[in-house]
Amino acid sequence: MSIHIGDIAPNFTIDTTKGEIDFHKWSGDSWVFFFSHPADFTPVCTTEMGRTAQLAAEFAARNTKPLGLSTDTVAEHLKWIDDVNDTQHTDLQFPIVADADLTISKLYDMIHPSESATQAVRSVFIIDPQKKIRLTLTYPMNVGRNFDEILRVIDALQLADAQSVATPADWKPGDKVIIPPSIDNEKAAKLFPQGWEEIRPYLRLTKAD
Repeated sequence: MSIHIGDIAPNFTIDTTKGEIDFHKWSGDSWVFFFSHPADFTPVCTTEMGRTAQLAAEFAARNTKPLGLSTDTVAEHLKWIDDVNDTQHTDLQFPIVADADLTISKLYDMIHPSESATQAVRSVFIIDPQKKIRLTLTYPMNVGRNFDEILRVIDALQLADAQSVATPADWKPGDKVIIPPSIDNEKAAKLFPQGWEEIRPYLRLTKAD
């Protein structure tokens, strides 16, 4: 199954390290950072699980719930969490989906046969409170994710939603933002009373609130 930006994230009910969850009910009014891993007790995955746990306060500040997935069982996940906590000096509290039969991995197109027929690649889905897919990223098995970018893109998506703006290349919180071409100058004057810099009629930069 192919999943595209703007699609409703497929729902599922599944066992996790925090008990059974109905994904849509569990996510509630939060954003979700849903990310997959090839297998438990693997080195890159261990560092990524640990980094997610270390960033718990950053995700919470963005009203975002992390949800991991690995193609192993709950019992294996729980043993692995002990290793993650010990080696990464953290306290992993977010749920990890048990997907030994690959049901969710296949539902979310996380199995790329040229990489592995039985292990998920490093997929990322950012899902908003309306259950819509807002961003997808796919990393190969041997490359760890950039968590600064994951937090940055959540900030960008949330700012864009709140203020009807777009963000330029390499945008970071505090940088200027773009007034979309779909907003004419008359409407922009009401939405952005702080004014803007017009580099081209289609490229107007302003400060975010």
